[in-house]
Amino acid sequence: MSKKHIERIDPETVALAPVGIDSHAHVDSSAFDEDREEVLARARRCGLARIANVFLNPLTFPEDARIFDDHPEVFFLLGVHPDDAAGFTDETLSCLRRHVTENKRIRAIGEIGLDFSRTEPGGASPDQQTGPFIAQLRLARELGMPVAIHCRNAEEMTLDILEKEGFSGYPLVWHCFGADRALAERLVAHDWYVSIPGTITFKNNPQAREALPLFALNRLMIETDCPYLSPMPWRGTRCEPAYTVFTIRTMAECLGTDAETLWQQCGQNARTLYRLEEQ
Repeated sequence: MSKKHIERIDPETVALAPVGIDSHAHVDSSAFDEDREEVLARARRCGLARIANVFLNPLTFPEDARIFDDHPEVFFLLGVHPDDAAGFTDETLSCLRRHVTENKRIRAIGEIGLDFSRTEPGGASPDQQTGPFIAQLRLARELGMPVAIHCRNAEEMTLDILEKEGFSGYPLVWHCFGADRALAERLVAHDWYVSIPGTITFKNNPQAREALPLFALNRLMIETDCPYLSPMPWRGTRCEPAYTVFTIRTMAECLGTDAETLWQQCGQNARTLYRLEEQ
């Protein structure tokens, strides 16, 4: 049986007003080495005013960030991902502190958190992840920086740490939300932001669409996590910031509003969390 044909819609044909923000992207990935400039140009043409690029290695950050020297619309997040927690040292923390203090384009510490989904050898164990997570949370509080949380198959421990560290009500975004109403209710209780990826457009993800209306409109953001998680109708291909125009339409349908209004709201929420007006 042949696979159903998917019409790949050009995102520029559904472009929105130039006020959108992709709140979590990895445009520094080698997946964009051949056409990064065109990807950034297409993002602008589709209505993205800003892009948050997430860097995951404080030790190589200065060199890595140079690819955006000519792109002031790109701001930065910097942190150590739980997958890399096994190599976290005092030097790593000191390096992270220095960059966050000195580089005003860094608007948050992240993505940090816990990920217990990995089964392959060589990855960071749960015990190896908790210390670096807590250390980065405490650094964020010390420096007054927002945080972006990565959590996969570790919701209870992540929430427990955040609660014990006093992060309820703190400027925090739960990156790549795709869970159900139960988790949504807990995040709402802490007054945190959530960032919605392209997976909300997937047929097999109804729980996220059902949970979305639980969040206040002023706590919603949109992201790609590119080059991963392309929304329909580009699922299965390399993701890029321009594809947020498809994700926002599904979000608007779930919330009973129009895409333009929600696009503007999500952009303003990102500006507020990351204090972009102060940059």
